[in-house]
Amino acid sequence: MTIKLPKAIEDYFDADRTGDPDAIAATFTEAGVVKDKGKTHRGRDAIREWMVEAGQLYTYTVEPFFIGTENGKTQVTAHVAGSFPGSPIDLRFFFVLAGDKVSELEITV
Repeated sequence: MTIKLPKAIEDYFDADRTGDPDAIAATFTEAGVVKDKGKTHRGRDAIREWMVEAGQLYTYTVEPFFIGTENGKTQVTAHVAGSFPGSPIDLRFFFVLAGDKVSELEITV
């Protein structure tokens, strides 16, 4: 299924597909925040490091298939498959946007 994503979210998933930590960090505001696996990463440098670490540990693909809103955030549910424990899995990505950038992302099961 193809879904229409807001530009900032589409940019995030496009950058994620490249595996380039700099490209991913650039989709966030300077003070952007990522919450993933019980950890919080604040600012582009921390987000870049989060992606460097993830890239060293795992390879994966992400295919968004649902978009909605929950508690004022844009929720995207995606099928994620790769070289990580529990693969494949459907994850929920909760985005807060600031114009054409992501200001907050929380990834949950």
